[in-house]
Amino acid sequence: MVNTRAYSHMKSSSAARFLFRKPSPSSITLYIILLFSFSLFIFIFNSRHILENEPKSYLSQQSHSQFRSVQMPDDRLWDTSLNYGLRPCIKSTVKYEAAQGWGNYITVQSNGGLNQMRTGISDMVAVAHIMNATLVIPQLDKRSFWQDSSTFSDIFDEDHFITSLENDVRIVKELPKELETLPRARKHFTSWSGVGYYEEMTRLWKEFKVIHVAKSDSRLANNDLPLDIQRLRCRALYHALRFSPPIESLGKKLVERLRSRGGRYIALHLRYEKDMLSFTGCDYGLTKAESDELRLMRENTNHWKVKKINSTEQREGGFCPLTPKEVGIFIEALGYSSSTTIYIAAGEIYGGESHLQELTARFPNTVFKETLATQEELKAFAKHASQTAALDYIISIESDVFIPSHSGNMARAVEGHRRFLGHRKTITPERKGLVKLFDTLESRQVEEGSSFSYIVREMHKNRQGAPRKRRGPLQGIKGRARFRTEESFYENPYPECICRSKISF
Repeated sequence: MVNTRAYSHMKSSSAARFLFRKPSPSSITLYIILLFSFSLFIFIFNSRHILENEPKSYLSQQSHSQFRSVQMPDDRLWDTSLNYGLRPCIKSTVKYEAAQGWGNYITVQSNGGLNQMRTGISDMVAVAHIMNATLVIPQLDKRSFWQDSSTFSDIFDEDHFITSLENDVRIVKELPKELETLPRARKHFTSWSGVGYYEEMTRLWKEFKVIHVAKSDSRLANNDLPLDIQRLRCRALYHALRFSPPIESLGKKLVERLRSRGGRYIALHLRYEKDMLSFTGCDYGLTKAESDELRLMRENTNHWKVKKINSTEQREGGFCPLTPKEVGIFIEALGYSSSTTIYIAAGEIYGGESHLQELTARFPNTVFKETLATQEELKAFAKHASQTAALDYIISIESDVFIPSHSGNMARAVEGHRRFLGHRKTITPERKGLVKLFDTLESRQVEEGSSFSYIVREMHKNRQGAPRKRRGPLQGIKGRARFRTEESFYENPYPECICRSKISF
């Protein structure tokens, strides 16, 4: 049995000898290094926490300490993030079989603007494959806000669409004459549905030869679909849905003209348009007359369900598009010089020059389609918003940097396509955090300069399109509502359509 008193005495004596032993110079040096390293770690950790979560309190301390002004090197401003060997991979697996449904047909009424229709059509290609049906070239939305009368062949290369998918699903330009008068199953397929849902829907073929789909957007789930279905969606969107020759031709010309101006350029999707501001209820910086006009538009648009919106809450929550002035401050803070060429990819900016001048004053080399193209070149696209949006899409995809001021359909589609093509640089503003910073400028608590720029760059260093897997649903959301919170498949098609493969296609 151990003598605990004796053991305790021995332990105390040993400790005393250790404490009163004179430390060696090397141990003192090691102790100082460890203490300094630990202090530095605590400082960096707390600084990052403040930067990311409390920009306002951080900025209030800048009168005591200013960051040294550092000019951002060009490679940091323009170069694409490392893609870690990732590349497009959309080839089907050995188990994949093309649809053989010659006797069953799906007709589609696509809804929404250009990119909502594009992703919806890609979904319907996959649905036709799952249901073993022939897809009839979709009808495009002519009743949206833009009221564009364009047909499928006006916007897309119809023959290319049909032939490029011939090993996946049969596509025809029109429904056979003998089926036009037959009754159709008119379906509004459930949003974000999986393969099992559509396999169940094949029971409709027992009674009908034709199924008409009233809406095409978000008809498929973002996640948990077979690999071959996900890759089919990518083949449809990134290869089959090529724009019509006139759009492709002019789009490439405009890119060349932009390059001739200064080589590199930013494509800015400035979603400061009347419909977006009205729909979101965002009127920050507008006159009372402009705010009233947007409110009346929202109240009179039947399919917009929410009529009363608190604009202040919307902005503070990060749900509003950045204003032209805010975008100018943001891009300058990132480190881009006033000589940078910026292409505005958008429709008509609300308020016109009265609002745009706060951006163009900072960046005089801001250009539009009307700046780059002649009136004769644009004549064929007049009053066809979807076709001009297609020009914006081409220019945005080819840009060195893409910056969306709001996370709408085009912003998501362009980001996903740029990821697919090699994770080209896409800077997504953290609007909620930026609003706090802009408010400190407005209240004169801080001034623009090196300190402010440092905060903005730190806030966005991980928001520049680097490779990452698609985000799932938000925690705490249950039922079908969780699907709405998932990141869109078309916003980030990784990992299904992007992989570490030696063969691209």
